[in-house]
Amino acid sequence: MKLTSMAAATALAFCALMPISAQAQSKQDFELINRTGYAISEVYVSPSKADDWQDDLLENSDNNFEDGEKRNVHFARAGKTCKWDLKVVYDDDDSSAVWHDIDLCEVSRITLRYNRKTDTTSASFD
Repeated sequence: MKLTSMAAATALAFCALMPISAQAQSKQDFELINRTGYAISEVYVSPSKADDWQDDLLENSDNNFEDGEKRNVHFARAGKTCKWDLKVVYDDDDSSAVWHDIDLCEVSRITLRYNRKTDTTSASFD
């Protein structure tokens, strides 16, 4: 990974997937909702200009992100960038989905859905 000062500054210590009420909220915090019908084993959020993905937000979690679950993604401190990329990896480790340039300064909820007919994962941003 090529760490630029921008990437280093935004390689935030995520208190990932914890209740927001227990923490001070930054403008990039958001709620992630899994409505795919499947378990998700990995979640990555990185600044859009970063050369690679940051740490897996579920890495320290004992559980997968199950269908129907809602989790809060909390940034330990506010970053200077609003544009972020999101990647999820399904529990089968063969399937993943990626979204680019999500404005987390404007988005507070991301809902993931999977369409079996088209074999695609979509996300809605609220």
